Amino acid sequence: MARQQQRLSALQVGKLSKPGLHGDGGGLTLQITATGAKSWLFRYMVAGKPYGMGLGPTPTVSLAEARQKALDARKLLVDGINPLVAKKQIADALTTAKMRTFNQCAAAYIQKHKAGWKNAKHADQWTNTVKTYASPVLGDLPVADVDTGLVVKCLAPIWESKTETASRLRGRIESVLDWATTSGYRSGENPARWKGHLENLLATISRSSRTRNHPSLPWQRIAAFMAALRAREGVSARAVEFCILTASRSGEVRGARWAEFDLAGKVWTIPSERMKARREHEVPLSDAALALLESMPRDGETVFAGMKGQPLSDMSLTAVIRRMNGDDKPVWVDANGDGVTVHGFRSTFRMWAAETTNYLREVAEHALAHQLPDAVERACQRGAQFTKRAALMAEWAAYCATVPTDATLTPIRRAAQCVATN
Repeated sequence: MARQQQRLSALQVGKLSKPGLHGDGGGLTLQITATGAKSWLFRYMVAGKPYGMGLGPTPTVSLAEARQKALDARKLLVDGINPLVAKKQIADALTTAKMRTFNQCAAAYIQKHKAGWKNAKHADQWTNTVKTYASPVLGDLPVADVDTGLVVKCLAPIWESKTETASRLRGRIESVLDWATTSGYRSGENPARWKGHLENLLATISRSSRTRNHPSLPWQRIAAFMAALRAREGVSARAVEFCILTASRSGEVRGARWAEFDLAGKVWTIPSERMKARREHEVPLSDAALALLESMPRDGETVFAGMKGQPLSDMSLTAVIRRMNGDDKPVWVDANGDGVTVHGFRSTFRMWAAETTNYLREVAEHALAHQLPDAVERACQRGAQFTKRAALMAEWAAYCATVPTDATLTPIRRAAQCVATN
C-alpha cells in the first residue's frame, strides 16, 4: 500500500509537462491542462458516483500540502461526509460572516463584554453612543467594508463640538472592529485606530480643552445655599445635603445602607463595589452629618429611600436644585452662569479647602476619594490621614452652617472661584 501512494516527487511535479492526470495515490492527482497549467485534484467515489475536488494550483499548493489536504478529505469520507459538501458549507459560512453588519458586531461585542463592566449604565452608554453616532453611517454595512473614510464620516461632525463623546466613540468603533477581525468577520488594519492613522486626519484636541467640569457653586455661597436647602422638606433634599456635608458622589449617597454606618465611631464605610475606584472608602462623619442621619427614618436597609423603599434616582436629586432655581433666572449658578449640579458641590468643597484652610492637598483629595498619583501618598489613606480628614470635614460642616449673606458675587479669571463685591 505504501508503494501505491506518494508515487510522485516534488522534482517530478516540477518537471512533468504532459497534459493529463498523474496520480500520486490515495485519490490525489496532479492535473495538467493542454496549456500547461498544473493543479491538484482529489478524486473519490460516494455511493458509486465519482467526484473531483480541486485542492489548488501548483506551486501555490506544494506536494506536501496537497497530500495533507487529500488526507483530510479521506478522513471526512471515513466519517460519511462528502468533502465537496463540507467545502461548500465552509464557503457559505465565510460568505455569511463577511456579510455580518457593523450593528450586529457592536451588539455582540457589548453582549460579550458587559459582564466585565462596572455597571449597567456603562453598557447603556456604549449602546446609545453607537446607536446615535455610528449606526446611521455604519450600522447596516458589512463590517468588512468599514474603512477610514466611513469612520471619519462618523466622527467629523462631532469632533470639535462634542469632543469627549467623539473620542469615546472612536475608541468604541475601534474595539468593535478589533473584535470583528478576531472573530473572522473582517481583515486588515483597524481604520479607527488613532496613533499613526486618524491622528493625521483629525485635529488633536487636548484633554483639558475638551473636558467640561460640572457646574459648581462658588464656595462663598455654600452657606446661603445650605440655608435654602435645609428649608426644604423631603428625602431627596436630605440626600443632597448629605452629599454636600460628606463631599460624596450622588451614587454613593443614594445607595447608602444603614449597615455601612458606625454612628458611635462617626464613620461611614463605603464598600469597594460602590466606589468609582473600586476601593473601600471611609468617610468621617461630622456632627451635622450625624444629626442628619439620626433624623432619617429607619424603615428599611436604604438610608435615603424613595418609593417602595428603593434607592432614589439620580434625577430626583437633580430635581431638588432645579426646583430651588425656579422658573425665572437661576439663583444657584457657577461663575459662568450655569445652574449648579450635585456633583459640582465636590468642586465647591475642594476650592473651599484650597482657599481657606491649611490642610495638605492630599488630605482634601483623600476626602474626595480621588486616586493620588504617588504610591506613597496613596499608602497614607488610613491612620493619621483619617484624623485630619475628620477635622477637615468638621470645619466644612461648620462653614456650611455659617450665617449666609446676600453678597453679590462677581466672577474673576480663576476656575470655579468668585469674590464678594459687597
